[in-house]
Amino acid sequence: MRRLVWLGVVFAVLWSGWWFFAASGLQSGLTRWFEDRRSDGWQAEIADTALSGFPLKLDVTLERPMLADPETGVAFEASTVMISAPTYWPGYVSLFFPQDEMLFASPSGRSTLTADTAVANLRLHPGATLEVEELALTSGPWRLDTPGGSLMSAQGLSVGMLQDVENANRYAVTLDAPSFQPGSVPRAALRIPTDWPIAFDSLTMDMTVTFDRPFDRSTLETQRPQPRRIDLSLAQAAWGTLLLRGAADLDVSATGAMTGEISLQAKNWQEMLVLAETAGILPPALKPQAENILQALARGSGNPNSIDVTLSLRDGTIFLGFIPLGQAPLLILR
Repeated sequence: MRRLVWLGVVFAVLWSGWWFFAASGLQSGLTRWFEDRRSDGWQAEIADTALSGFPLKLDVTLERPMLADPETGVAFEASTVMISAPTYWPGYVSLFFPQDEMLFASPSGRSTLTADTAVANLRLHPGATLEVEELALTSGPWRLDTPGGSLMSAQGLSVGMLQDVENANRYAVTLDAPSFQPGSVPRAALRIPTDWPIAFDSLTMDMTVTFDRPFDRSTLETQRPQPRRIDLSLAQAAWGTLLLRGAADLDVSATGAMTGEISLQAKNWQEMLVLAETAGILPPALKPQAENILQALARGSGNPNSIDVTLSLRDGTIFLGFIPLGQAPLLILR
């Protein structure tokens, strides 16, 4: 019995020593990362850090973290962010975001995000490169506002990226935003009627993307991994009488040019066209031409109110059958 007690005491001492060693390493690693970003020209600040979670977790709370990338013009600021990991492996990291407003800024403007129980879970593969095995962002009700009013909100959010066990460059990507609501700003810009439904019936996506390399510790510090193949099983947005659904099978070259096929379904496309013109996305001078093309597509689908077509992308051009429709955008992650 005495031997068991001594073994327990030795284990507790060793575990305590490991916890303080790992916690201090995590804290100093975060401090060093912020210092490295400042040496790269970023604005990266932390007011203070605090350790907690003993003995089963490594918790580091960052007070007033602020990051700003001068190259992209993107900035983030929050009151607190807590980083938590199990003591046995700090590579299973969870980021707990605050309940109060978080500030985001970009060249297009400033916005504030308020989210209930927003958590980002990151699973890293053991090793020097720390490859991303899984990334998941979940939240309860959230809201994104601008100085001019509400931009968007939803009753929840689930975004996931899971690495394939057989191909480290391939990730399954999913998105679901239940009860997604365009805010007052886009509704005013689109001149949405007051009797139009407030929330989307669905906003979902499910696809598999193969990149040129895995996501790892260098992703934020150097060039982003670039997509080389996209298998889009389903992307769907349903709002009132409008339905837009798509699937795709695409290869992406080193220059970002896409080759393959995209299947599109659009219900009540006439209303979509009106919204696009109202929002300024479609110039009025081009509306008759766009309307004629969409009418022809609808007739080919057998329903004048719906479109169900397959588009081909090759040589940088979008084709409907043998008819060229225009240039396809390049797909490059910045």
